[in-house]
Amino acid sequence: MRETLESDAITQALQIIDRSLGTLHRRELVSTAEMSDILLDMRSVLVAAELEIDLEKTPAGAAN
Repeated sequence: MRETLESDAITQALQIIDRSLGTLHRRELVSTAEMSDILLDMRSVLVAAELEIDLEKTPAGAAN
């Protein structure tokens, strides 16, 4: 299951990159805010997958 979650997260991050490149490549200037948003979107996808993996490892009822 871990491989599936990691694969899904990577696929989603790649989709964000592809979508962003599709709109940004036609422009000469890109704001730092736009780039920060793209990086934060990718980070959110990858962190969410990592949290799901960690939750699968934690036994039910275990204290955090």
